[in-house]
Amino acid sequence: MSLRLVIMGVAGCGKSTVGAALSEQLRIPYQDGDDLHSAEAVEKMRVGIPLDDDDRWPWLDRIANTLESDAPLIIGCSALRRSYRDRIRAGSGGPVTFVHLAGDRDLIASRMAARSGHYMPLSLLDSQFATLERPGPDEAIEVTIDQPMDAIVGQVLSHLGGTPQ
Repeated sequence: MSLRLVIMGVAGCGKSTVGAALSEQLRIPYQDGDDLHSAEAVEKMRVGIPLDDDDRWPWLDRIANTLESDAPLIIGCSALRRSYRDRIRAGSGGPVTFVHLAGDRDLIASRMAARSGHYMPLSLLDSQFATLERPGPDEAIEVTIDQPMDAIVGQVLSHLGGTPQ
């Protein structure tokens, strides 16, 4: 069975960094879900307009299709609501494991303020937290981000039971 791993959480929580580190450890590709947004959605976010469900559904379908066609794969995707996670699961062609990178608003805001070259402005962080439906243990592995990267990766690998592919 091919691993389909979604690294989820609000903007700035470290999806790309954690996804890349897990990719190296598991020796499977990482795909940044931001690259699957439409040009229109990226422009909305760039100018500070939060996405709505009509913007997100086609993107979530692209995430699911990529998981289906390219597994084993790690993909970064906010997957903020349970219905979004359900949509990804339904279209991915196999089981999906979600890893929720959880952190408090102040920590994530400081990380967003320090990064450059990303279209997602800090002004949209509150809308991300407002949309987030925190997954329960039946839905995702939750890892707090206020710890070193090797500890975060180690926790995920421990939950996965080693190096599945």
